[in-house]
Amino acid sequence: MNTDRKKKIINALIDQKEIFGNELFTTALSNIKVHNPSIPSGFEKAATLTELKDIISCCLKCPLGNTRNMFVFGSGNKDADVMVIGEGPGAEEDIQGEPFVGRAGQLLTDILKAINFSREEVYIANIVKCRPPGNRTPAQSEMDACIPYLVAQISLIKPKAILCLGLTAAQGLLRKKDSLTNLRGKVYDFRNVKVMVTYHPAALLRNPNWKRGCWEDVQLFRKMFDDLKNIS
Repeated sequence: MNTDRKKKIINALIDQKEIFGNELFTTALSNIKVHNPSIPSGFEKAATLTELKDIISCCLKCPLGNTRNMFVFGSGNKDADVMVIGEGPGAEEDIQGEPFVGRAGQLLTDILKAINFSREEVYIANIVKCRPPGNRTPAQSEMDACIPYLVAQISLIKPKAILCLGLTAAQGLLRKKDSLTNLRGKVYDFRNVKVMVTYHPAALLRNPNWKRGCWEDVQLFRKMFDDLKNIS
């Protein structure tokens, strides 16, 4: 129990004793509400990414907050036309506090470079901002707790296009239960932002035979992005 709540309960007990003697009315104590700083509030009103990060970086809304080393907010160009969204931080990301810094991150850099994007010009984030123990898939409740933060980031960055990496990212953002095979190769709309889906780089490291399919996906993504630029 935090200090503020203890003080309020003690004061309530003193007030009751003065009025009612030794009779205790517990309903008065149960109505005492104390702000819990581990559950961020007001993040929807953040005007910048820095302000949003300051508000939510201490979040403990789900169990992942209790096991993380670092809160992995996201990184890249705050005015990016392209956002890349993955599943969640891995071991190396949990240590460094940055997304996609391990082997999968290097592969992502190479994939972006192949379609003429540098990491510096895109913004990279994840469906959840804390590492699931053992790199397991985030639970639905964990994603539900964290996705509003991602939506706030998208609203602040205002990208033209989003590339989802892997099934968890795609299902989490788009709220679809389709397989990755069915989700790939199509264009979706998320709050007026165009979205496409491809393999997660970590999956490509485990299954190199999927790289050709990823190459086809990201070429389509680049074409979609170029078409959007020509329209605007």
